[in-house]
Amino acid sequence: MKIYAHRGCSGAYPENTLVAFRAAAELPITGVEIDVHLTRDGEIVVIHDEKVNRTTNGKGYVKDKTLKELRELDCGSWYSEEWSGEKIPTLDEIFDIFEETNHRLNIELKTDVFPYDGLADKVVDLAAKRGFTDRVLISSFNHEDILSIVQDKQVESAILTFEVLVDVYDYARVIGTKRIHISLPSAFRRMTTDALRKGAIVYVYTVNDLSYAEELQKIGVHGIFTDHPEKMLEHFGQ
Repeated sequence: MKIYAHRGCSGAYPENTLVAFRAAAELPITGVEIDVHLTRDGEIVVIHDEKVNRTTNGKGYVKDKTLKELRELDCGSWYSEEWSGEKIPTLDEIFDIFEETNHRLNIELKTDVFPYDGLADKVVDLAAKRGFTDRVLISSFNHEDILSIVQDKQVESAILTFEVLVDVYDYARVIGTKRIHISLPSAFRRMTTDALRKGAIVYVYTVNDLSYAEELQKIGVHGIFTDHPEKMLEHFGQ
């Protein structure tokens, strides 16, 4: 079963920071999951929420701030004073970390609330410029973006869903992908076993309990996203 570090090694470090991704880069796991938004001045930054409130000492929407303004925020001390001074990274900086590794990068477009017109193109173009096209997988809850990527881009893509759906594999095939990323509660439903039987590639998020991970392995899911890749790696290997 493949292991992806969810927002980097986010169980041991502040999520979506350079230190969290550097720690993941040291592990012999399959890859990392990265959340991206677009700044007011069109830069791709790595942060999960639409607002900076939860993981920085600032307030407001990412989309309303320039990269320079976001760089002034501390995104480490909310987790621990040990990481005070960590800054919101750009996607380009994450590429720097993994340039010399074999990890895959699952880049989640956070376009399910604000559409961020052009974000998908910017991500794909940057991946191509940096030589990551074959190592990138684009996912999103905004399936319109995934449809556009399937139709126009040469990168792999996956739909994200947290709901229990009927015939999710058939739905994914309409979009044009076989990759489905499913939430942990939904993963034990018929939708998942049916999708696997039909040939879907299924990954489950966010799996931090070993007992759940073992049950997912039994039903045949291909991989998991976890905040604790170290623990999962020790238990399952890679």
